Amino acid sequence: MMNTELITTQGNVEGTRDKLAKDLRTVVADADYLLKEVANSTAEEFAAARTRVGAKLSEARSRLDEARIAVTDRARHTADVTHEYMMDNPWKVVGLAAVIGLIIGVIASRR
Repeated sequence: MMNTELITTQGNVEGTRDKLAKDLRTVVADADYLLKEVANSTAEEFAAARTRVGAKLSEARSRLDEARIAVTDRARHTADVTHEYMMDNPWKVVGLAAVIGLIIGVIASRR
């Protein structure tokens, strides 16, 4: 069950990241268009383009905040799951740490 929750959370983070990347590409494209058209546009066209770029930038900021929250939630959940596992299986954790230490010691002594 814990693996399923982690996979679901990871999928949500990746989906948010993809949406953010798409929004940022749109903002860059709109800003590029605005720069190219500024010399040949009227004040009204410039204002409309600037408004459009501002709206896209606001959307991108919102998605960035959503991504930050999703990543923070995922990290917190992972830490909670790890803590729970350590509390439920302390001897397994100690044994695993000892085995890892032994392996590192053997590798280090060979050099």
